[in-house]
Amino acid sequence: MQTKVLLIDDDKEMTDMLSVILEPNMFAVVAANNSMHGIDQVHQSKPDVVVLDLLMPDMDGWQVCKEIRKFSQVPILVLSAISKPGMVARALDEGADDYLLKPMPTSMLVAHIKKLARRSKAEQESAQARLSMYP
Repeated sequence: MQTKVLLIDDDKEMTDMLSVILEPNMFAVVAANNSMHGIDQVHQSKPDVVVLDLLMPDMDGWQVCKEIRKFSQVPILVLSAISKPGMVARALDEGADDYLLKPMPTSMLVAHIKKLARRSKAEQESAQARLSMYP
């Protein structure tokens, strides 16, 4: 089964490039090129992993993280050109699960997404197993 990845980035060229990179690696990709559409897509498409840019004009990535965390625990990977430790820490504090700097090797991006998807699936299976123990 394919891992569904939602890309949220205001740069359409970036989401197009990431789609070209991810789709041959067995990922089903959905792209949103603004923050509100991205938040809506988390509701609608139920992705396994969200890849999120921080610097967007309408609502920044930190705010998007906060909004997604109000209704979902989907793993969020921040992909940003910002390398300031305070900015990275803030993204993690707002609910991001992982942080990668642009540019990065394709293999590293794929590995991080797979890791987040595996962890999320294991957590869901564990929660279901606990629920099935109590009729």
